[in-house]
Amino acid sequence: MSEVLQAEQPPAAGVETITAPPARPSMDVATVRNLAVDAYRGLVMLLMMGEVLSFSKVSAYFNHSVFWKVLGWNQTHTEWFGCSLHDMIQPSFSFLVGVALPYSIRSRQRKGTPFPKMLGHTIWRSLLLIALGIFLRSLASTQTNFTFEDTLTQIGLGYTFLFLLAFRPTRDQWIAFGALLFGYWLAWALYPAPGPNFDYAAVGVPPDWHHLYTGFRAHWNKNSNLGQAFDLWFLNLFPREHPFVFNEGGYLTLSFIPTLGTMILGLFAGQWFQAAAPRQPIRKFVITGVILIALGLFFHLTGVCPIVKRIWTPSWTLFSGGICFLFLSAFSWIIDVKQYRRWAFFLIVVGTNSIAAYLIAHLWEDFLRRNILTNLGHAPFLIFGPGLQPLVLGATILLFDWLFLHWMYRRKLFLRI
Repeated sequence: MSEVLQAEQPPAAGVETITAPPARPSMDVATVRNLAVDAYRGLVMLLMMGEVLSFSKVSAYFNHSVFWKVLGWNQTHTEWFGCSLHDMIQPSFSFLVGVALPYSIRSRQRKGTPFPKMLGHTIWRSLLLIALGIFLRSLASTQTNFTFEDTLTQIGLGYTFLFLLAFRPTRDQWIAFGALLFGYWLAWALYPAPGPNFDYAAVGVPPDWHHLYTGFRAHWNKNSNLGQAFDLWFLNLFPREHPFVFNEGGYLTLSFIPTLGTMILGLFAGQWFQAAAPRQPIRKFVITGVILIALGLFFHLTGVCPIVKRIWTPSWTLFSGGICFLFLSAFSWIIDVKQYRRWAFFLIVVGTNSIAAYLIAHLWEDFLRRNILTNLGHAPFLIFGPGLQPLVLGATILLFDWLFLHWMYRRKLFLRI
């Protein structure tokens, strides 16, 4: 089990958690793990793995169907401003790292692990996450692709700072959170905005792109901002097939700084879990979530800072962090308060082995697709017609993924970092 992404979770009934999950959620799971956190993590991983369902392709075939258009839109990242369900994968991933950290620290303290040893292990985890993210980004390259916008890499860049902050008083943590977001916003606001004659085509922005801001908001335009300037210097320090000019999606290395803000919000949630045990601090989660969403929208609508996931603006940290709190409160209310648990087993199987799920999503899709079609042909996946063929094939791949994770779950095989 990944100790970074799914370290010991807060017990639902004030009982110390254990490493291995129960065989079935119908057991007395309240004394074993916080299933709400496992289920939330499982949903996040399934949203990522669920890209194989190809809703966008199905939507393109049934181009008059509002139903498929909604599903397709929510399985893609928004081009700039906005938030789809797919956009919430990385914030939730990062947020849950923060939720898990207080319990990982407490467990190690109870085992008598000294702080220097914990810090050394934390630094090792950070470096390993960075390396794993670079490895996954290099799969289609002829040499190592040194890029740092992958989810694991972004978490790794901020994880040691999060660990150190976890040992500070709550007041210091809030000050650090506010200073981090304000300082990041100020640095971008002070960096010169692109002028009216800026050549956006030279940095990969097509002429028919309709998401360019004007005025003060232009500081956050695609590939013409502080983060882009940093990457032009930083990424070209590494050996590359070709000099770095721009990232096609607008993603940036420096996004790890506001991503750390998202992890700090998760740290607060984990600490509130501990402080409230055996009760669930759902009311606190909901109030915090609503306030954060309102703040993010306020800064966006007033033009102070737009909500843009791809460059992880401070407003996005607030807005998406608020949604994460609402997700966490919903899972906690359904699973821990109302005691509806059996339905979550499908998610829990994935959520308790998130590193394995992450690697499967990145390494297995093409292999499974190719071999399934080689051995079964295309006919079985045309059972509902050509328009749904990508969905049926994708569902088959996703089922194989889940069955493998279920096999690991039943045998208590969990990947660790």
